[in-house]
Amino acid sequence: MRRGDIVLAELPFSDRSGGKKRPALIVQCDRNNQRLDDVILAMITGSTLRAAVEPTQLLVDINTPEGRQTGLLHTSAVKCEHLITLHRQFIGRVIGRLPSEVMKRVDRCLKESLGLS
Repeated sequence: MRRGDIVLAELPFSDRSGGKKRPALIVQCDRNNQRLDDVILAMITGSTLRAAVEPTQLLVDINTPEGRQTGLLHTSAVKCEHLITLHRQFIGRVIGRLPSEVMKRVDRCLKESLGLS
């Protein structure tokens, strides 16, 4: 697993009533991906309405060349305000990847979300 990979992961509901297999983006640095058992992910949602106005979200349009590399089935939004740390055992297969140029935009969303200037 590498930073920028889009994976299918068993993501828990926030009320801990269960979970669901969903796509997520690995945002943790590769050094930590190699040495730690936990991985930091940004949730991905099919609800894209806020992505146009929310600086913490990035729209991924599957009709673009970059979007086609993601393996996502629908145009989606990476929610950098919704991060989760999961043990590797809850992370399934890699379905695609965000190119490094798009990851730079993810970095801006993460900075906005975490208040880093």
